[in-house]
Amino acid sequence: MAGHAEQENLTVAGREIAISNPRKVLFPQPGYTKLDLARYYVAVSPGAMQGAGGRPNVLVRYPDGINGEFFFQKRAPRSRPPWVEVVALQFPSGRSAEEVVPRDPATFVWMANLACLELHPHPVRADDLDHPDELRVDLDPVPGVQWPQVREVAGVVRAALDDFGLVGWPKTSGSRGMHVYVRIERRWSFDEVRRAALTLAREVERRAPQLATSKWWKEERHGVFLDYNQNAKDRTIAAAYSVRPTPDARVSAPLAWDEIDACEPADFTLATMTERFARIGDRHAGMDSHPGSLAKLLELSARQEGEGLGDAPWPPHYRKQPGEAPRVAPSRRRTPIHPLIEIGRAREKADALAGFERWKTRHPEASAHLQPADVLVDALRGRFRTWTRVRVNLQHVPADLRPAQEPLDPDQQMADEWSGVSDPGRQRQTPSRARKGS
Repeated sequence: MAGHAEQENLTVAGREIAISNPRKVLFPQPGYTKLDLARYYVAVSPGAMQGAGGRPNVLVRYPDGINGEFFFQKRAPRSRPPWVEVVALQFPSGRSAEEVVPRDPATFVWMANLACLELHPHPVRADDLDHPDELRVDLDPVPGVQWPQVREVAGVVRAALDDFGLVGWPKTSGSRGMHVYVRIERRWSFDEVRRAALTLAREVERRAPQLATSKWWKEERHGVFLDYNQNAKDRTIAAAYSVRPTPDARVSAPLAWDEIDACEPADFTLATMTERFARIGDRHAGMDSHPGSLAKLLELSARQEGEGLGDAPWPPHYRKQPGEAPRVAPSRRRTPIHPLIEIGRAREKADALAGFERWKTRHPEASAHLQPADVLVDALRGRFRTWTRVRVNLQHVPADLRPAQEPLDPDQQMADEWSGVSDPGRQRQTPSRARKGS
């Protein structure tokens, strides 16, 4: 391995990949560098291939490390090695893009050289882009909900999947939540898979109404949100073994079901996962051997629809779908369900949160009644980046203490760039530079 100040070469899968600026620090707290990232993906490459290999991937790049700006790049760079495979995807917008399809560990190292921390594969194989082979259950805790409740909901998900004849494969998200992957036969469309995921979310909510919710609008959520829309076409989530942009460099860790009660998300980092993988291998190695049928879930979906429980809201940048109820947040209806006020909007999340702190100083009695889930921090997606909006749900504040809507603080208008609300940490758009929204 040749060592130069500006470049270091790694030989992986018979290919030599140059790592430019290998000592560049991506994680300041532990000091992990771009070279550390590349070596990590080599060490866990069999598992990473299981999670993201053979699938089109969105590139999520952090050229200045986790404390700098990052961006989501759907289109594969033109200046790429000839052995990096790409496939053309058609998006709901009508546009198309060639995305990277990893076929060997060398591709992961090449991606690491681009400062791609995360692996963001679509739920389809490159040889059939119309029929997903994964249903993805995304357990997203609302603010204030702790890991033990996520564990409880995961247990309810497992029981429900068993009842529908499906096998779930859990993993930490690498942040606060959990994902459960379900291998399925490749014979259903994206819309059908999303509908099955919505039905499963509603069933879990029915079984554990105090713990889980399928409600799309933030002001209606509680507990752990089952984000069924992660199964809509063009949505991606971090794959197993993805390194996440957290100060301690956490990774999305595949788990056995009997490990969930004994683990914490912080147990799995860029450093500890290498040792774990060498010791026990890939907990999801057998996933492809258990493809299941969505028939029972779709049968329940049809019964629900016949009983008047139709479609649920889609992500904001999708066209209005047949059977979808009016896409209007509860707080914007003529008779709002919740007393919601907006605090401020800013290009930087820190600036928006500073405005919220000023609001609390002005209204100490009201702020004393707020619960964590009452503070709604939204990542608003612009054309080239995200920005942040802070709102407050006053439902737990006594009516006589509720402040009225005030001028926004801060009030950084970006109407020329705004194109909708993206749930925190969610869908990645075309090459656009963005500050982290959550």
